[in-house]
Parts: sequence; structure tokens; C-alpha cells
Amino acid sequence: MDNREILRIALEQSAIDLNCRPEDFSRKENVVVHSAANPAARRYLELPFICDLVSYGGNIVASVLPEYKGLVRGYIDRFTAFHCFETPNLHVLNDGFSPYGMRVCFMAEYWLPDLRKLEEKPCRYEVRILEQPDFKPLYTPEWSNALCKDRAELDVLGAGAYDGDRLVGLAGCSADCGSMWQIGVDVLPEYRRQGIAAALTSRLALEILKRGKAPFYCCAWSNIASARNAIDSGFKPAWTELTVKPGAVVDRMNDI
Repeated sequence: MDNREILRIALEQSAIDLNCRPEDFSRKENVVVHSAANPAARRYLELPFICDLVSYGGNIVASVLPEYKGLVRGYIDRFTAFHCFETPNLHVLNDGFSPYGMRVCFMAEYWLPDLRKLEEKPCRYEVRILEQPDFKPLYTPEWSNALCKDRAELDVLGAGAYDGDRLVGLAGCSADCGSMWQIGVDVLPEYRRQGIAAALTSRLALEILKRGKAPFYCCAWSNIASARNAIDSGFKPAWTELTVKPGAVVDRMNDI
């Protein structure tokens, strides 16, 4: 597997998720398609989308419910593609959906490994590869980025850093779809800034590749620490994604 193959896998998965074609992400013009459920989509996605915008750095592909096609088309064709994912322009989209009781909810940047830079990073602590049975006692708040209790069946592989018998850092991956596994990582506060996160992320990415899957990483673009970890681990930005949800969902997430 090389960088070109990993990108191809990601484009094909995004096309499944958005109900479009892989080549739609490299067109000069923006593309709007109707969202549809697909059993091969990433497991945690709630399909069909109300509105989901994805850009691999050029145009935007928008996957929407048919009744919002005109609204979204007007928005993505009004601004330069990357400005559609930031304020103040983003307020236009949010205001457009507001009368329907919808709001912009999720915004994130996704990363793929750069195989020219991905390598096993040194760690001052013992690193152990963990399998699914090892995760059972680890569904606790300190490991909530590495593992997901609500989708525990998808957590398939991990890399843990141990100070003696104490787990001090954990990178875990979930089998979000057939070809791609997503990495999340946590390090105990008193062990941070020692390179543990990068050591675990890079080691786990290499283990995922050995199993014939493409690793990927996700963070909010305001999460500087997480973005730095992605870079230090040998990853590079691949695509950005924005999702509209019902206002009630947003309120629930904000505990309103």
C-alpha cells in the first residue's frame, strides 16, 4: 500500500458515505447529490444526511436531502470552497437552515498517513499491542478518545504505553468501515509532552497497515494539540467535513 492507494481508499469511502462518485471530489465545479443510506458507510454516520459538506482541498461535494438542495447549492457556489467551512460565511448556511430547525453541528479535519514519513516513534515506556478482549476494563473517561463505549464492538486494536504495570497512554482504533480504521489517542495528564501520543499513534497506524486497512485520524481544526500529534505521527491533512443536524440534537449535546 502506498500514499496513492490510501488516498484512493479514502475517496472511495467518502463516495460511499456521500452517495457520489470518487471522481466528484476532484472536479473543478462543486457537486450536490442526494444523500442515501448505505450499509457500507462508516458505522457511526446517521444516514441520510440533512446536509454534509466534504472537501479534499479543491471543490465541495454536498450530500443533502432533496428539499435542501437549492439552499445548499446557493451557499457553496456563493463562496470560495474553503471559506464555506469557516465563519463569517458559515453563518449564512446556519441561518439558512435555522427556519427548518436545523443547525451546523459537526466540523472536523481528517488525516491520512504519509508513508514517506510514517515510522515507529521511540517511547520511553513499554508499548504493548492490545486486542479487543484487553479493552473490557478500559471503557473509562480517561480513555474516551481511544475507545468508544457506545460502539465497543468496533474497537479492534490498540497500542498501550505502560509505566510498569500502569497504563499511561492508549491509542485505539475502531473498524468504522470495511477498508478504514480510525485512530484515537489519550495520555494521562501527568505523562503528556513526552512524545507518548505520537509513539502510540504511529505504532498503531503501522499495525493497521499490516492488517491491510487504511488508518485515518480526525480532530477539530481548533484542537492544536491533536493536530500536532497527527503531524508528529506522520499524518497529513486529507479532507474536511461539515454536518448539519436537527437543533434538538445540538441542544442535547450542549446540555440545553
